[in-house]
Amino acid sequence: MSDAAAELLQVPLHALHLELGARMVPFAGYSMPVQYPSGLMAEHLHTRAEAGLFDVSHMGQLRLVGPDAAAAFETLMPVDVIDLPTGKQRYGLLTDDDGGILDDLMFIKRADGIFVIVNGACKVGDIAHMQLRIGGRCEVIPMPDHALLALQGPHAVTALARLAPGVAALVFMTGGHFRVAGCDCFITRSGYTGEDGFEISVPGDQAETLARALLAQPEVKPIGLGARNSLRLEAGLCLYGNDIDTTTTPVEAALNWAMQKVRRTGGARVGGFPGAGKILAQLDGTQPPTRKRVGLVALERVPVREHTALHADTGQRIGEVTSGLLAPTADRPVAMAYVETPSTTPGTRLHALVRGKAVPMEVVTLPFVPTRYHRG
Repeated sequence: MSDAAAELLQVPLHALHLELGARMVPFAGYSMPVQYPSGLMAEHLHTRAEAGLFDVSHMGQLRLVGPDAAAAFETLMPVDVIDLPTGKQRYGLLTDDDGGILDDLMFIKRADGIFVIVNGACKVGDIAHMQLRIGGRCEVIPMPDHALLALQGPHAVTALARLAPGVAALVFMTGGHFRVAGCDCFITRSGYTGEDGFEISVPGDQAETLARALLAQPEVKPIGLGARNSLRLEAGLCLYGNDIDTTTTPVEAALNWAMQKVRRTGGARVGGFPGAGKILAQLDGTQPPTRKRVGLVALERVPVREHTALHADTGQRIGEVTSGLLAPTADRPVAMAYVETPSTTPGTRLHALVRGKAVPMEVVTLPFVPTRYHRG
């Protein structure tokens, strides 16, 4: 075995992916399924119409434990952690001292602490960052022995409720403990496709039992990373490393909605997080950003990929695409990009330079496909 092969980690469901005929690729240090025999397009459309099962076990899972955990965690993000009720989930952003985004994450307050899910490529750095910054105030407990599955689509609740009827009572961004097919699961009604669905944390040694039980449901098919990417882009959701990173602030990324009023200028717990001076100045308008993330649709049927330059009618370069593809549900080329602030108004026309050809694009309001979260 080569050194490179030896370094590539396997998720608990690796053997099942091979059994299902998945094409495996390196991703975030793991061997992961990019697609199954039916192909990306079919997997994408099946998830929009029925229910798709994703293995996202490369993601990092951890718990923050102790009476000071919420207050400590809040010092790392421009997000309200302290006031979050038990059983409720929230999207969060780890920021650095320059206001850049170290990672985006999901967290939920549980009776036994705060359960956190971070991106796979960032998890080692995130955990080290938390241990360094708040490890003296709470326990930072990684959960490398747990797998993570996502069941997404309009019939996800039908399929999962056959195995655990209580999940039907959950609404978007809530969660709880459930037994599913004999497996000990912590389930949140959330996901990253824009569809209703669930994310299921399960001990790694029970993951195959759970996956087989879910795949036995008539609505459910296995879905790979390729369709996960196209689904999240249609939903206007950021991919860390493409659409957000340490060079982008939350305000530039148009993630203002993720920063609650209590943490903003004039709020009861304003600031106190890394990069607060810059982020708050951008939020309150005293030092507005010079660029922002926008949605774009191509006016010709030409896919516009990441790193493609964007130009105004004058020929001046005003931005760059960060994610782009021919969207299966929207049935047109879509992209997200950072452009200079004067060009962020919906309806603005830009040009993408694709293999030397200027492709006309128009700024649109995100998402490209309406979301269908179950809010009760």
